[in-house]
Amino acid sequence: MTDDDVLAEFRAAEALLEGHFILSSGLRSPRYLQCARVLMSPARAERLAVALAAKIPADVKAQVTAVIAPAMGGLICGYELARALGVDSMFVERPTGTFELRRGFRLAPGQKVLLMEDVVTTGLSSREAIAAVEAAGGKVIHAASLVDRSGGKADLGVPFTPLIRLDVPSYQPDELPPELDALPAVKPGSRAA
Repeated sequence: MTDDDVLAEFRAAEALLEGHFILSSGLRSPRYLQCARVLMSPARAERLAVALAAKIPADVKAQVTAVIAPAMGGLICGYELARALGVDSMFVERPTGTFELRRGFRLAPGQKVLLMEDVVTTGLSSREAIAAVEAAGGKVIHAASLVDRSGGKADLGVPFTPLIRLDVPSYQPDELPPELDALPAVKPGSRAA
């Protein structure tokens, strides 16, 4: 799947939005990729996950025994990637503000895990999720996402494979360009900024 094919999937799902968006990181952006919309079609979610699985190095695929994703945004894509890789799917969630492995999910000491995100912007939530996996005894050996919008700058602390890398500008709230500042800000994600 080429980058144009991936973007076509987002456009077909009306998931590539234009406006003034407040990202989970608190940064602002004129474009937003609404992964919930692109993943609402099971066939589309499967296509994207299979394409991503094909990009993950073979030695990683041979070692990984589970895919763990942060709730909410990573649930569907994490499940679909686990299915494409033929391994278990689990998730971490923030019941009290910090990621935890719950709901009876368990990891064997040193169990090799792939962390899956929908979109990576700064990498903060990925690093927090990796810390939760490690606190639960697992070892994240690789990370993946549908979209890397960090411009390749996000450091997750582990090797990282996105399905697509996009150079989408993001700004601090007090450093907005005038055309973005003139638009009302919308918070489309699942987490408070």
